[in-house]
Amino acid sequence: MVSDTTTESIEESAYGKAARKLIPFLFICYVVAFLDRVNVGFAKLQMAPELHFSDAVYGFGAGIFFIGYFIFEVPSNVILDKVGARAWIARIMITWGLISTAFMYVDQISWGWVAQHFGCTDTEFTFYVLRFLLGAAEAGFFPGIILYLTYWFPDHRRTKMVALFMTAIAVSNLVGSPISGGIMQYMDGAGGLSGWRWLFLIEGIPSILVGVLVLMVLPNSPRDAKWLNDEERDAILSALERDKASKAPAGSNHNLMSAFTDIRVWILAAIYFSEVICFYALTFWMPTIIQELGIDKKDFLKVGLISIVPWGLAAVFMVYWGAHSDKTGERRWHAAGALFMAMAGLIVLALAGKSPLPAIAALTIVAAGTLGFAATFWSLPTAFLTGTAAAGGIALINSIGNLGGHFGPDLIGRIRALNGGAAEAAFWSLAAFAFIGALMTLWVSQRALARPASDWCTSN
Repeated sequence: MVSDTTTESIEESAYGKAARKLIPFLFICYVVAFLDRVNVGFAKLQMAPELHFSDAVYGFGAGIFFIGYFIFEVPSNVILDKVGARAWIARIMITWGLISTAFMYVDQISWGWVAQHFGCTDTEFTFYVLRFLLGAAEAGFFPGIILYLTYWFPDHRRTKMVALFMTAIAVSNLVGSPISGGIMQYMDGAGGLSGWRWLFLIEGIPSILVGVLVLMVLPNSPRDAKWLNDEERDAILSALERDKASKAPAGSNHNLMSAFTDIRVWILAAIYFSEVICFYALTFWMPTIIQELGIDKKDFLKVGLISIVPWGLAAVFMVYWGAHSDKTGERRWHAAGALFMAMAGLIVLALAGKSPLPAIAALTIVAAGTLGFAATFWSLPTAFLTGTAAAGGIALINSIGNLGGHFGPDLIGRIRALNGGAAEAAFWSLAAFAFIGALMTLWVSQRALARPASDWCTSN
């Protein structure tokens, strides 16, 4: 008979291997994914003046990405669950890399009456179409990875893995900001192309290459991992079965419709929306906010270097916050506390005006709060969703929540357009969203999440 100590040792070895083999690779995937999603924030500094985009046009175009994301998110995640992570994640990455590089031709397409019908110039309409298609192409990647991690890590191990994976958000901005600024500043005019065109080309190619690599190295599940021995494979599968069984009291939802009819899924989607609207408003507008603190309009590298401060500190905080949540086993207050932090940062940002130090400190607090929330939030839906319901539920929460990625940047763009570039009113509005999200997170108690969905209909 195998002793408990031996079993525990085998399990620790198995999860050590899984973490070392999967998380760094998935981290790289997300870095290149997120870079393609948000590099438009840097491109805007040069592209908007050259193409005569107003703040409102840029804000709407940056955010329309999430409309395509929303429409295709759930179908994409369900397909991933059916065909396997390797093939589908590779498809996602290759297609979004191709679309991202196409942005360098955003002013080369004529739409005629189609663009006129929507009240746009040809260039504006192409910008909107490509951002929409980029969102449609990327739909399913993030929730697909969250789902994929449930194939490997039980709940008590997963939050730290998610936090490590999601530090790619901060790192993509941390590394991507100076790279993006440098490309725009030093490649401008090379080959007769503007710096922002080189930005889209150079940063789109890695997604295609990494997508091909996914096809070669990513196992669909522990059963396909050649780097696990039989004992380690059995240890992981046994741990996952125990984790699955522990969720039975909450309602072990195995079909897709059970996720769509579970009120808890919709409440969590609303909470996630409140964070995402703040996060993407910050992400897409941070380069502009920093540039307007007194930096020369052509010094894109300096903007990128200063952006390292908020994202670097946020990355450290994100890993700490996720690890602390795992250590204590507490989720609700960690998620809500992070949103309260984001709210405080947005209030300081509204009050700071153009004062550099307070503004950078405020941006850092907002970044840390939103990323700290993201590191802990995803332990909530995976506490009661399993099987196909997990694929659909996670994607539904992510797709609805990510609609905030449309409204946040668009809100700042419209308010700036109406107020001569001033965005203080937008920051106050975003702080209100963070506050409401934090209160909703506290309301959805751990006990409530652990109750079957049917009980909500009679007692809530």
